Amino acid sequence: MAENEKLGQAAGQVPDTSKTPEKPAKADKAKKDKADKKSKPGFFARIGKWFKEMKSELKKVQWPTTKQTVNNTIIVIVCCIVVGICIWLFDWLAQAIISALLDLFKG
Repeated sequence: MAENEKLGQAAGQVPDTSKTPEKPAKADKAKKDKADKKSKPGFFARIGKWFKEMKSELKKVQWPTTKQTVNNTIIVIVCCIVVGICIWLFDWLAQAIISALLDLFKG
């Protein structure tokens, strides 16, 4: 860009300073901050808006039928029982092995 300005000055043209960004004054920034605070809705208005949006989103949810819910519940209960039995078997086996090793080295 500096080369373009030098070429323009050499040709007798005036440099274009409109492209340089100007920093806003502190007073302008303070006014902008106050305007932003005024446009921000109040606490209870934001809570009300949140509940309205939540209600509209919950209407979009595809809820499972009673049959699907019962089926899924039965699957979860059966899986818990199977995992419980596996843990019980492992615990019983580990206890039996440890008892056998203790009896072997004790005697």
